[in-house]
Amino acid sequence: MTELIQKIEDKKVQVGVVGMGYVGLPLAVEIANSGIKVTGIDILSNKVNAINRGESYISDVPSAKVKENLAAGRLRAVTDFGVIKQLDAIIICVPTPLGKTKDPDLSMVVSAVERIAENQRPNQLVVLESTTYPGTTEELMLPMLEQNGYKVGKSVFLAFSPERVDPGNPTYNTSNTPKVIGGVTPQCLEVTMKLYRNFIQKVVPVSSSRAAEMVKLLENTFRSVNIGLVNEMALMCDRLKVDVWEVIEAAASKPFGFMPFQPGPGLGGHCIPIDPLYLSWKLKTLNYRARFIELASEINADMPQYVVNKVNDALNDFSKSVKNSRVLIIGVSYKKDIDDLRESPALDIIQLLQSRGAKVMYHDPYVPEIQFDNTALNSIALEDGLAKSDCAVIVTNHSSIDYKKVVDQAPVVLDTRNATRGMHSSKIIKL
Repeated sequence: MTELIQKIEDKKVQVGVVGMGYVGLPLAVEIANSGIKVTGIDILSNKVNAINRGESYISDVPSAKVKENLAAGRLRAVTDFGVIKQLDAIIICVPTPLGKTKDPDLSMVVSAVERIAENQRPNQLVVLESTTYPGTTEELMLPMLEQNGYKVGKSVFLAFSPERVDPGNPTYNTSNTPKVIGGVTPQCLEVTMKLYRNFIQKVVPVSSSRAAEMVKLLENTFRSVNIGLVNEMALMCDRLKVDVWEVIEAAASKPFGFMPFQPGPGLGGHCIPIDPLYLSWKLKTLNYRARFIELASEINADMPQYVVNKVNDALNDFSKSVKNSRVLIIGVSYKKDIDDLRESPALDIIQLLQSRGAKVMYHDPYVPEIQFDNTALNSIALEDGLAKSDCAVIVTNHSSIDYKKVVDQAPVVLDTRNATRGMHSSKIIKL
């Protein structure tokens, strides 16, 4: 342990990041920015080759930074897990999706830990950042890393530090977002904190890896439940003929006891739609039903269907049916001003409309094409889409889109994001 800490303090520690996606690449670049040598490890050769050419495929990471660290010898990428033998610390940032039955799919974490164990040597630190259920680090990872005779806290160090990446956030990035760290032992916590303090401005220690795992799930369960509440409020306001956006804005004037959340067409991104269900699944194994989580998930998951029903009603007002109508989806990424399609409600809305016979088009300046299941579409020019459409649906409110033009040129506009706020037209239908 003393030798590893000395390497960290001298910035001679060699770090590897497994998984070069939305979490791993920004983290690897921040580590390199701090002057520490880092190796990105990914099974996808196209990502590895891009990094080694000095190219970033993540919008929040400038290619210039990749090139700078590459030229300085602080950053490289490989597909060969054999490099782990040379590393002092390995940080795992692989996806943890849900399976078709809504059970946690930790296959990529298991695979990464297996490869680490195959190439393990004494005095290495292993940190998991991938979101998972409480107990994963100790119950799943620890036995795999101790199977070769190593002892956690002595010859191998193990911790969990949940990723807090918010794609497209202009204020908070990997470096200035506080980082929660939970070690399996006090020694594990000490080593991990010393490493992360090199490239994270503020680290927040907790008593265990299990507590750190729970922190991440609380953060996103909080958002999921509150979004579920405001989505249900939108459904109620619709029946009461009240503008939910006006209600939220007025309620937000209260200087205490209220935090505004916004309704929308459904939840997207890798975290909020998925993470709470990890906690719900874990509690089921302990004979406990997480009722708030399940109800919020049900409400949020039903929002795309509600949007499609609103499209149906809007077209009926023009004596048209959804079948054979031309519907323009405006914005398909899961939130504004990014290119991330993960769990985007737009994909569900497109499929639901197509299943009713609608001819669906979309416009998104950040997403030139989409391919999922049996659907493949290319983004079309906004003007072309508006000219051809029977109805326009604002699903993602990108800042660069001219919403006055949308209202002026579309026959009818369903606005799920309040992008047309302040505009007055009989064409506009709110969520």
